[in-house]
Parts: sequence; C-alpha cells; structure tokens
Amino acid sequence: MEEKENIIISQSVAILVDGNNIERSMESEFQSQNIMINFDVLIPKLLRGRGLNRLIYFREGKNISSKLAERLHTKYFGMVRPCHKSADIPLSISATQIASKVDSIIILSGDSDYVELVRHLKSEGVRVEICAVESTTAEVLKEEADYFQPIVKEDCFTLTQGQHKKKPRR
Repeated sequence: MEEKENIIISQSVAILVDGNNIERSMESEFQSQNIMINFDVLIPKLLRGRGLNRLIYFREGKNISSKLAERLHTKYFGMVRPCHKSADIPLSISATQIASKVDSIIILSGDSDYVELVRHLKSEGVRVEICAVESTTAEVLKEEADYFQPIVKEDCFTLTQGQHKKKPRR
C-alpha cells in the first residue's frame, strides 16, 4: 500500500476587490440590485487552505457600507478603501506595493484595464488569479491570469428590504 504524503501549502495571499466592477457585474448577471458577495463562502473557496495576508475592498463613491467595512475588518482584518474615481489606479498601486510581501494576488474584477497589472505582477514572480463573473470578464484578462475563478450565484446573497439603503440613481 502506498503511503500518502501531506503536502503543506504555505502561500501568502492578498485579495484585492474592485467593488464597483464586481457589484455591477453581479447586478447584470443575476438581474438584481440587491445582490452582494458572500465573503464567508467566497474567501475560503479562493484561499483553498492558503494564508490570507490582506484583503482590501476598493469602492468608488461616498455610500460605503459601514457594516461591510466592520465585517471585513472583524473577520478577515480587511479594509474598505474609498476611491475618488474608479478603483483601477488605487488597486494597481496597492498590488505593486504588496507584491514583494505575498506569493499570490487575487483580483476580484473582470476589467481588461488590469491586464498590464497582471503582466507586471507575474514578471515580479507573483501568482495572479482573477475572480469575477465570467460573462462580464474580459477574455484577455482570463488568458493572462494564472487562474480564473468564476463568481457564481452560490458565492452571493440577496439583501432583503431593510438590510440596505436605496442606491441613488445616476
């Protein structure tokens, strides 16, 4: 009988979320404005036993949920970082700043604007994974990444009335 060896994976992972991109993609895919990522389901799925170094949720705009910020901090020592405009530049800067401190970076966004960032991080020896709604993810981004993890309905939950404030119409 063959003896199995236990393989210990000691990768350090950063998860960087382009909140606006992911929220719009989920609203489009699941036809609901009240849908949110269930981090308690998605994070263990993304980490697959690896260590979480940091979690940063980048969000454009002023109406950032204090409940989300508190939950990410309490459960994952994460943070919500407000952005003046889009999250692309702040997320890219953070990714390059922490690249030398982690083995892998998981970017939650399907935006093709991140292709050059993915290429740069990989050239620095960082494993780059993309997690996003598949139907709204740029094909070139999936091709450049080391791994693609689709966000599916089971990774989300629907807010019920009273759990959220109405989003202002643009």
